[in-house]
Amino acid sequence: MPTRREEIARILEEAEHPITAEELCQILDVRSRSVIYEDITHIAKSIKARGKELLVRPAVCGKCQYEFYARKTAKAPSRCPKCKSQWIIAPAFIIRDK
Repeated sequence: MPTRREEIARILEEAEHPITAEELCQILDVRSRSVIYEDITHIAKSIKARGKELLVRPAVCGKCQYEFYARKTAKAPSRCPKCKSQWIIAPAFIIRDK
């Protein structure tokens, strides 16, 4: 039986389009997005040895369209630094070959 991280990696590798942490929570029946974000951070490091990379569609402010492109963590930001809005469109992830 695969671990949760192996299952997340498989889902992201087979996906046709980027998947958000919320969607992964629903697919895997996990209550906490923070657990998914921790797993994604770990997966991003571990897949490099297999010649793959984690591609990220960055989070975007729903109000002013500010793009959070330079984030070091997988977590979604809580509010926009430009307009202070909390309407944030979550980042999405997909795994592809390098």
